[in-house]
Amino acid sequence: MALLMGAVAYDPKVVTIWGGFRSWFNEHGFPFDFVLYSNYERQAEDLANGRIDAAWNSPLAWIRSRRLAEANRRRLTPVVMRDTDRDLTSVIVVRAGSPYKDLADLKGETVAVGAIDSPQATLLPCSFLAAKGLQPGVDVAVRRFDVGVGLHGDHIGGERDAARALAAGTVAAACMIDSNHLLFGREGTLAAGSTRVLAQTPPFDHCNMTLGDTVSTEVMNGFRDLLLTMSYADPQVRPLFDLEGLTSWQAGRTSGYRALETAVDETSFYSEEGAVAAVGYQP
Repeated sequence: MALLMGAVAYDPKVVTIWGGFRSWFNEHGFPFDFVLYSNYERQAEDLANGRIDAAWNSPLAWIRSRRLAEANRRRLTPVVMRDTDRDLTSVIVVRAGSPYKDLADLKGETVAVGAIDSPQATLLPCSFLAAKGLQPGVDVAVRRFDVGVGLHGDHIGGERDAARALAAGTVAAACMIDSNHLLFGREGTLAAGSTRVLAQTPPFDHCNMTLGDTVSTEVMNGFRDLLLTMSYADPQVRPLFDLEGLTSWQAGRTSGYRALETAVDETSFYSEEGAVAAVGYQP
């Protein structure tokens, strides 16, 4: 029986990516198939309940899947992640000519963030602000851009709209992952030289491939080992890697999710058992 993996269809390229990976796995003697989800919450529930064997999880989906599974006395294992999923940071950006010199200067101002469920553009930077003495909704007003809700920030439209609000001068600062700050500059959403980074979060990790306890240790190890042998030099693999934004798979780890766990608890986004508890969140 084929190992069945879930992936969220945040973009049409997802079909191309995992269709290509499915062909590669089957050609290497490992039966593999995938199903697509419209949002991460349903995927997390299905993984935790054993309806799928694996999931390509956002960092927020990993946290919820693990909490749901542990509440049901089930085991989940993050086996691999992309090389580009490690040690990322989010930035709090202001206009280059603004008077703000440090975070304390934002007190009483409005900060733009991404969608309600975006780890990198909402949850992590808001937690970072709170840790620096600026409680969101109290010391600073938060203007949220709910684009692609349920996609856990994979749809970056909310971040892009936050950047546009900054460029238009309707907010004092905007939050985004550092790579998107660079992207928005290249594409012209933010004019070259028009912004500067006021603050940067500590490093965190992003997505991981999570396997459930519906498969044996032997199958899990075989799947992981095959992923780790995929090479960017392979002409069949390289275009898929380019679409998925990696050059190699790396071993999975959980140490990079501590800050997001804190943010989830601070906002009561999920309960300890994995129930959705965030006010106004409807994926």
